[in-house]
Amino acid sequence: MRSFLHIVLCLLLACAATLPAQAQPVMERLGRGVVAVPSGDGFYISWRLLADDGDNVTFNIYRSTDGGKEVRLNSTPIARTTDFTDNGADQAKTNTWTVYPVYGRKQSRTGESFTVRADAPRVNYLTVPLQIPEPGEVGGRTYTYSANDCSVGDLDGDGIYEIVVKWQPSNYTLPPRTGLTGNTIYDAYKMDGTLMWRIDCGINIRSGDAYNQFLVYDLDGDGKAEIAFKTADGTVDGTGHVIGEAGKDWRTLDSNSNTFGKIVNGPEYLTVFEGATGRELATAEYIPTRYPLDGWGGVGGNAGNDATGGRADRMTACVAYLDGHLPSLVMVRGWYGRSVLAAWDFRDGKLTSRWVFDSENADNPYSGQGNHSVSVADFDQDGFDEVCIGAMTVDHDGKGLFTTGLRHGDALHAGDLNPLRPGLEVFGVHETEEASARFNSPGSAMFDGKTGEILWSNNPGVDVGRGVAADIDPDYPGAECWGAPGGTRRGDTGEVIYPETPNSVNFIIWWDADPLRELLDKTVISKWNWKDKTTEVLFQAEGVTSNNGTKSTPALSGDLFGDWREEVMFRTPDSRELRIYTTTIPATSRMTTLMHDPQYRLAICWQNVAYNQPPHPGFFIGEGMQSAPRRPIVIAGSKPEKKKK
Repeated sequence: MRSFLHIVLCLLLACAATLPAQAQPVMERLGRGVVAVPSGDGFYISWRLLADDGDNVTFNIYRSTDGGKEVRLNSTPIARTTDFTDNGADQAKTNTWTVYPVYGRKQSRTGESFTVRADAPRVNYLTVPLQIPEPGEVGGRTYTYSANDCSVGDLDGDGIYEIVVKWQPSNYTLPPRTGLTGNTIYDAYKMDGTLMWRIDCGINIRSGDAYNQFLVYDLDGDGKAEIAFKTADGTVDGTGHVIGEAGKDWRTLDSNSNTFGKIVNGPEYLTVFEGATGRELATAEYIPTRYPLDGWGGVGGNAGNDATGGRADRMTACVAYLDGHLPSLVMVRGWYGRSVLAAWDFRDGKLTSRWVFDSENADNPYSGQGNHSVSVADFDQDGFDEVCIGAMTVDHDGKGLFTTGLRHGDALHAGDLNPLRPGLEVFGVHETEEASARFNSPGSAMFDGKTGEILWSNNPGVDVGRGVAADIDPDYPGAECWGAPGGTRRGDTGEVIYPETPNSVNFIIWWDADPLRELLDKTVISKWNWKDKTTEVLFQAEGVTSNNGTKSTPALSGDLFGDWREEVMFRTPDSRELRIYTTTIPATSRMTTLMHDPQYRLAICWQNVAYNQPPHPGFFIGEGMQSAPRRPIVIAGSKPEKKKK
């Protein structure tokens, strides 16, 4: 079976190499992301392979002890991986490791370094100290803050990621519930814990999973990331400037009202902030408005409706390369019925509307198909991104690409889940509750990312809340899928492989040396043993906690630094620091950083949206893969290549 899959995948990759060149998205210029952490009796060091490195680049690594002369550690340039284990370092002294790229026989004069001080604790994580906002009081009740979802971006253009932290008040809530909440606050930190700025959303933005969708990305291609989200009167930017009217209070303060604590009146804005300072750069009226409040019902969820701001205040958001070159914001309102996607460009310091897709009413087949999450990819392989909000996808030009009619769901996975067929696939699970039972929607299904053709489905009429698609068993092609009743399924056919399933139906992560994906749930990384049908713990983080209640999601997971494998970020229970964990398992292969794959990078951007979902790249990583294809990109700040005559 494995040898057959190996041959087929080689042929598919060879065919892919002959495809015509696509549009080239502008992406961030990253440094090497060198990181060193204790491992056993030594230190484990890893670094990035970048998209513009070239296939033949190799590396030398040097160590300097207590500021002394650099000593080369490798006998021949490192070509197979982008990592190294140093068992000769004196742990009682300060050590600095510097990685130099080698082109042919010539070593670059400049390298990038990472230092571990003599007094540093022997832990396999990086610590980012946080500054907790002061507790507050609203409606006669006090609330405190916890660090919640995070995102990364190169806010100052130095090639190193900074972290944007969402501070969530303890009285956050969901749209159907009444009650006042504290303000949502955003901070930006350098990796050493330096606070760059703080933005306070103010009293006219309610706090909770459905409201506060923040996007961190380089929106204009200048090499520095911006942050964008929905704002209102009284939002205070990172320089102290107030957006809109400072004294306005649009909350319903009548405790007897069915909209008590909600904001169902007043203006709504979309604001782009400068990444380095938190300064407001551009603000526009948010599209669409919440009105009419009773205009958001439909076949999704329980197939109901309301006029109290419950369905009107369901938001998601993402960034997509709609023109194939520069990214655009896409703000989404409405999941269960009417859905509106509003695309925006941020160019030359201004926000302009690109297009608006509106399913308009409950009878439209594009209504009721939205998830608590989104996914962005070039689904039709035309060089431009599309936006999938669950069971429907909007094309890059703002027109509906397709709707499957599978209705609302929670979990959503999009990628090359079946490498034996062309294009991308989408796997999701679907809700069936109350009045929606009459639709007999499948518990889980796989559909073609380009056409919406349903490839397989199962468990009609069964309510399924969680599901995962990942390659965890090398004996079957592509991803395996689980979450719906029946067991672990083949991703290509939906056939049940065996009744047992992993005990984790949450996040996934690349952590060990093989291309199979590992499981991430709460603060535990585990691996599916496909032979014994059991889940085995690889790593458990101590002294930290996960976020978002029973969803147990990390603050962030992704390829944040080091080689292509992924890191995971958690907060401590007191929210005084973030801890970023990286693998110390020596690699057996190398791959360009996943952050230079457009689909994966955009997935890190939308990961924090509503119900957090794990990222997938735009190509297959798993059993039988040969080499990862590189979609051509333009590095921000690069000079365009001159065409040969």
